[in-house]
Amino acid sequence: MVAHVHASIGVENYRVALTAGGHQLTSDEPLAAGGADTGPRPHELVLSGLAACTAITLRMYAGRKQWTLSAVEVECRMTKDGDHERIDRTLMLDGDLNEEQRARLADIAERTPVTLTLKRGIEIKTELR
Repeated sequence: MVAHVHASIGVENYRVALTAGGHQLTSDEPLAAGGADTGPRPHELVLSGLAACTAITLRMYAGRKQWTLSAVEVECRMTKDGDHERIDRTLMLDGDLNEEQRARLADIAERTPVTLTLKRGIEIKTELR
């Protein structure tokens, strides 16, 4: 198993209690959508997974190569135009890196596990109990 998350919601609009790997999280909708804005929206959680995976993968790669990468920042934005959705990801790399190393890290970002899952799409099987 790659990951497991449990979500539950009661009668409160639209606060969802999440358990992921033993960690407690909350997801919600903003006030304008009828929620209480007590946590990130579901799409923000998807982007959070992508950004975190990108940062972790780049840190691991630079560490294996013994490159001086002092910080990685990843910013992700999702936009929708009709039926077309797109994620724009921006990488900010801080450290003593040459242009070849920076280009290699950008290439690695395109092949992180979460990036590949999102690019390929994924089958979702729903079971009702």
